[in-house]
Amino acid sequence: MPDSRRIQKLLSILRTTYPDVKTQLHHENAFQLLVATILSAQCTDRQVNQVTDKLFQIFKTPADFAGADILSLEDMIRSTGYFRNKARHIQQCAQKLIQDFDAVVPDTIEELVRLPGVGRKTANVVLSAAFGKPGVVVDTHVGRISGRLGLTQHTQPVKIEFDLMKVIPKKNWANFCLQLIYLGRETCLARRPRCMPCPLRQLCPFPGRVASVSVDAGVTRQVKSKKHSGNG
Repeated sequence: MPDSRRIQKLLSILRTTYPDVKTQLHHENAFQLLVATILSAQCTDRQVNQVTDKLFQIFKTPADFAGADILSLEDMIRSTGYFRNKARHIQQCAQKLIQDFDAVVPDTIEELVRLPGVGRKTANVVLSAAFGKPGVVVDTHVGRISGRLGLTQHTQPVKIEFDLMKVIPKKNWANFCLQLIYLGRETCLARRPRCMPCPLRQLCPFPGRVASVSVDAGVTRQVKSKKHSGNG
């Protein structure tokens, strides 16, 4: 596992590069964030925001969602994909909140994952963004970059989450994951990582990294590195 000095350097660079990070999902309270995060599965935050900006004008409380006509709810969230499953989960989640939690979103991961449609990723988003509690959110970007950085050898989100919990200080969990999400969207792309401008390039052991090589006439091109050190 990585040594503490390298971890501190990673955290310092990420903090300098992305000093102000927060979830991009629009919400005014924990319940809205819970619904938006369920909708965000296999969908962009931008698209979710377009849907919820209208959705939350009509459905404002767990009771509104619990008693909603399911076909109308499906139609309103259709553009987020998997809309039938999402509509069912959201409605069942609202009903469970009313039944077991007096319509109040709980603030522990053990209680959150009891809600229909809520896994550890969604629970950790709500914990960190709505309640300010430490949580490791493993989405596709966090999973991919954590592997490239050598912070985990696993591909299963839950195993990646627990690996990161071991090496990243608890106080940094939420920001670290958001910073990796920002990095993954801008630089450390899935298929063609933009390694040269990556702020973590000197600390990244990713064997598929891209390095810049000078050629004639002062032009540079990018080639795959054969070394196991470089950038992510």
